Amino acid sequence: MENGGFQDDPFEISAERRDLSSNWTVNSSFSTNPFVVYPPPPPPPPPPPPARYWETLPPNRPPPLLRPPSLVTPSRGSVCLNNPTAVFPVESSSSSSSREEEKDEVVERLKPKLKPLHWDKVRASSDRAMVWDQLKSSSFQLNEEMMETLFVRNVPNTALKEMGGWQVLPLPNQENRVLDPKKSQNIAILLRALNVTKEEVCEALLEGNTDSLGTELLETLLKMGPTKEEEIKLKDYKDDSPFKLGPAEKFLKAVLDIPFAFKRVDAMLYMTNFDSDVNYLRQSFETLEATCEELRKSRLFLMILEAVLMTGNRMNVGTNRGDARAFKLDTLLKLVDVKGTDGKTTLLHFVIQEIIRAEGTRLSTSNNDPSLKPSTLHDDVECMKLGLQVVSGLSGELSNVKKAATMDSDVLGSYLSKLTGGLGKVREVLGLNTLIGSNERFCEALSGFLKKAEGDLIMLQALESVTLSLVKEITEYFHGNSVKEEAHPFRIFMVVRDFLSILDQVCKEVGKMNQRTIISSARNSQVHVNPAISPVFPIFSGLRSGSSDDEDSSPL
Repeated sequence: MENGGFQDDPFEISAERRDLSSNWTVNSSFSTNPFVVYPPPPPPPPPPPPARYWETLPPNRPPPLLRPPSLVTPSRGSVCLNNPTAVFPVESSSSSSSREEEKDEVVERLKPKLKPLHWDKVRASSDRAMVWDQLKSSSFQLNEEMMETLFVRNVPNTALKEMGGWQVLPLPNQENRVLDPKKSQNIAILLRALNVTKEEVCEALLEGNTDSLGTELLETLLKMGPTKEEEIKLKDYKDDSPFKLGPAEKFLKAVLDIPFAFKRVDAMLYMTNFDSDVNYLRQSFETLEATCEELRKSRLFLMILEAVLMTGNRMNVGTNRGDARAFKLDTLLKLVDVKGTDGKTTLLHFVIQEIIRAEGTRLSTSNNDPSLKPSTLHDDVECMKLGLQVVSGLSGELSNVKKAATMDSDVLGSYLSKLTGGLGKVREVLGLNTLIGSNERFCEALSGFLKKAEGDLIMLQALESVTLSLVKEITEYFHGNSVKEEAHPFRIFMVVRDFLSILDQVCKEVGKMNQRTIISSARNSQVHVNPAISPVFPIFSGLRSGSSDDEDSSPL
């Protein structure tokens, strides 16, 4: 039958009739009996099998698959999956690669964190060959386990729990330490560097043989000295102890078996350094004596003081600073602060120029060379050259002053006191050795040293007294009664040293001026001197012209 162009399906019509008839039957029954009893629900499913029940099954029967196994964080850097084919029966290539990447990420995350290495990374260059291009990844293999043990980062306990209980394991065969690990390591390194055995060291300490040990080794031994607690532990150690000693502990235990070992080391170090300390003090006192002698006998230094005194009195005419008879040597350092009208020439330049001219004239006259008469500009320059050589040599003439300026009277005094007090250590060790009746060679070595050292110290004490008296005298020689105001006994040497440094610089500048004068005079050597040419040093030429006029006007 067709209805509006559509044909009804006979099966659909019959199904609808059945549904209607069933609905009518239910409704009719509900209307006749409203209390309908329905059948009971189905029984619940059986309980799940007990845990690990498959272990009782035959070995060739696989356990039934109930659910995918859960992933458990492993305690090491590896991931184990139970029967992955059962969990993922069908995997594509993309899902397999992603699963491998996840597994690698888990492994990397579970690795212990190491200490960082801060460096500047270099970008690879594609247009030039680099040394890094020659490196192959397979040419060198790292021991990652050792690296993780040595360089693991110190992380808090919470982080360790998150990492699955990773712990830094000690190095294999590591001994139980009596000493601090860092101290033990340093001692072991020093022993390897010094290349000595404990037998050699112990024998030298027993016999007092300082030559076989030397200063460096004795100083190292003194630094190794254990604390009181460490010393007790080492002495109480027995060979049948459950723990072993390291190389440093073994060495120190062997040394501690010697009576008062480190007092011996201290005394022997004093004996080793005694001769060099005595020579240093002797040379220092002798240098101070030579310095005092140089300052007292230096003719040129005395001339400089005289020129400065005359110049200062002339400049201070009419003031209360005039008519001075002496001045403190500190004034020499102030001469460069007084500048002339040209803004360049200082009072020290003027004084040195006058001394150079006077010394040049004296030398040319003493040579009796008629060609060196200062009658022309060229001759005057030659005289300046001769005088400059003399003045420039003052630093060499007072060479010991620079050495004395670096010394300190308090340091020298404390050095000598320390050297004298060191004899008490030697006497103490000698007395202890005599009481226990130890090695006779040790007693002989220390007794012979004491006799010699006592004589040397008496000599040094006398030399110190004489030297300090000379320093006081030379200070009074220049400063008079104001020596009491000096806070530093050797300060006068520092002042002279600083003045000599300034003098050397001024002499260099004067030498350059003379060189320019020689060049200009050489250009005019074939012509007569033009009176219109201004002199190189106007003040000097004025003085010379004035003296010439006086000579011409003087009666014969």
